[in-house]
Amino acid sequence: MKSKNNLQELSLAELIDKYPYIESFLVEQKFPLVRKDLTILEIYHQLSEGEKEDIVIEGEEFLSRVSAYIENMQDFLGEKETGVELLSLLAGNDKDGNQEQYERIDIKTGEIVALLGPTGSGKSRLLADIEWAAQGDSPTGRTILINGEKAAKEWRMNGSKKLVAQLSQNMNFVMDLSVEEFLCLHAESRLLENEHELVKKVIQKANDLAGETFSATSQITSLSGGQSRALMIADTAILSSSPIILIDEIENAGIDREKALDLLVGEEKIVLMATHDPTLALMADKRIVINNGAIVDFIERNNREKDILRDLKAVNDKLAKLRKELRYGKRPSLFD
Repeated sequence: MKSKNNLQELSLAELIDKYPYIESFLVEQKFPLVRKDLTILEIYHQLSEGEKEDIVIEGEEFLSRVSAYIENMQDFLGEKETGVELLSLLAGNDKDGNQEQYERIDIKTGEIVALLGPTGSGKSRLLADIEWAAQGDSPTGRTILINGEKAAKEWRMNGSKKLVAQLSQNMNFVMDLSVEEFLCLHAESRLLENEHELVKKVIQKANDLAGETFSATSQITSLSGGQSRALMIADTAILSSSPIILIDEIENAGIDREKALDLLVGEEKIVLMATHDPTLALMADKRIVINNGAIVDFIERNNREKDILRDLKAVNDKLAKLRKELRYGKRPSLFD
């Protein structure tokens, strides 16, 4: 619970400035919003007996109620510091019940991890284990640790506190809204401050990722697949409070993949990325290889692979240039 000692030192003005939603709560409790230079207890002690009766409960207890309300709102809004600095996987079993051949895999905030393996190998099962913070109670028997400890109940039971935000390769908007209206709706649902500033930032970042730009007034149902993915990646990076992001096959997204990953890790997220693309696989700091439901290898990128990545990026840049020239009816200048 938010410390009463900390709250009772704040003036009413400072309290409202730090927790804007507390103002409507105080109004509902019939607490007079006067003398905002005083603390809640100081104001309470200056109230008439009639005003105190309206509030029903006494000063110290009222402060505890304020503290509990702030705590609940921070949970709802995802404003609490997530504190997820380290995600750890403890070994479970493969599809045949055999023990996985590793003890523990650690993933730190800001790292990108590629998930590799054939279709049906168990990537989705691993992601489900992470999403639900499995404690040996999933089909794989894996255990997920947050900061080296078993995940707190809030990560498993609190619907408003999502550990993982997922971006699937297939997405379709069904709402008849403009891009701006859609983003404002999301920002409002999270009671974010500076809503319009954040929405503007999301659109700008999305256009940096998309091959073709769109405006705030564009209808979301009219966006191309690439524009939709770009919008949702920017939305997830800037508006979502989930500390872990899963992206499924970003290679098919039709966006600037490197910028997308930079945007996500720049927001201090852990990014897990299922991919079959060699460039994306080598962009990742680490690679988890899965087969028959088990993690069979965990590989950290080495210097040789960084050199290979530079060569692959050069090839991809040439292909992107060639693709753009042909798309706009120009003759290829690639080999000029």
